[in-house]
Amino acid sequence: MIVNADSAQIYRDVRILSAAPTDEQLQAAEHRLYGVRDGAVPCSAADWSELAKREIADIHASGRTPILAGGTGLYLRTLLEGIAPVPAIDPVVRNRVRHADVDENRAKLETLDPQAAARLSRGDSTRINRALEVILSTGRTLGEWQKERQAGVGPDVGLRALVLLPPRKWLYARCDERFTHMIDEGAVPEVEALLARNLNPNLPVMRAIGVRELSAYLKGETSLDAAIAAGRQATRRYAKRQYTWFAHQPPAEWPRFQEALDVERLGEALALLQPKS
Repeated sequence: MIVNADSAQIYRDVRILSAAPTDEQLQAAEHRLYGVRDGAVPCSAADWSELAKREIADIHASGRTPILAGGTGLYLRTLLEGIAPVPAIDPVVRNRVRHADVDENRAKLETLDPQAAARLSRGDSTRINRALEVILSTGRTLGEWQKERQAGVGPDVGLRALVLLPPRKWLYARCDERFTHMIDEGAVPEVEALLARNLNPNLPVMRAIGVRELSAYLKGETSLDAAIAAGRQATRRYAKRQYTWFAHQPPAEWPRFQEALDVERLGEALALLQPKS
């Protein structure tokens, strides 16, 4: 029973660009939390965690094993370790912050929450915006809220982790191949349909890899070849960040497979799913 832990695959609007499971894969095994959210409704890590908790409990109740698959580290960390109980952000504050220039927001953050500003890189607009909107909306810093972190499911489940870190050269070649395949499968019409909805460009679905690049082509700002090259590059950059995160952030005892999984190694990996005697 496979449960999605990918922040893009939860949206039904980008099935192709998020490389959601194919019809054949869906028939081979039951999948949950894929394509269940409309792109107009953002899904935070806390939102996903609550959805995943319900799916995991339901799967356990049926006597089966849930397998969480996906590369969104924040989703997994939130589920396992819990999340700070930050109240809902005032929509007016959120709208003002997310439509402001990142340099302007960082300058405000340096005044209101200098510790967060010092910790975040200047180009990290997502985390800068989050830290700023929290203190503006709640009057407390994100760090103060995080000290009250609510427990996750980690202590209550028998967790078998598996981190795949394939050779980088092989990984980047697969990234290029995947983006080209997406174009062949209809990624351009998918983005065209998304643009037709006139959604807020700051929504997570609008920041999915490939949306910005193919939007530039559809708006006549670049050629299709240039858009494909940009999409491939964005995919490789994201894969590099994911690789670094999963190589260093999860607990050291989580098994890491740093080579292509041949038949023998695949068996070793799958053995992790077997109950301990």
